Amino acid sequence: MATDMVTDMATDLAWVGNWRNQFGSILRITDDAHGRLEGNFETALEDSGFYGQAVPITGFHRGNCIAFVAVGSSATGDRAVSYTGLLRHGRMHTAWFVIADQALSASREGEPAKLKPVNWWRAVTTNVDTFERT
Repeated sequence: MATDMVTDMATDLAWVGNWRNQFGSILRITDDAHGRLEGNFETALEDSGFYGQAVPITGFHRGNCIAFVAVGSSATGDRAVSYTGLLRHGRMHTAWFVIADQALSASREGEPAKLKPVNWWRAVTTNVDTFERT
């Protein structure tokens, strides 16, 4: 293998520890035995439906690949988030999807907002995060 190729090819990589993303959110991995992951996630973003909660995560890892999920409830309904990523040069680069069941919506300006189920095309939010070990 060329030396300019991937350098983090350890198969017994230790994922346990605290990881912080670029927004200050914290992923705490408490167990990584036998290719499985356990821990919790706390977002630093006040506009997230998960804000103020330490949501349990569960997932899997193999080599430099990682995937984990969390589900939770909030004042704006139930939601699920999944992260999938790779470890490169000490950083966990992930792509994520949040699926939200409901959203606050008002029928017109000045009306109180109510929780309403969202259409599938509006239920999905996606982006990327990079986590570094703290």
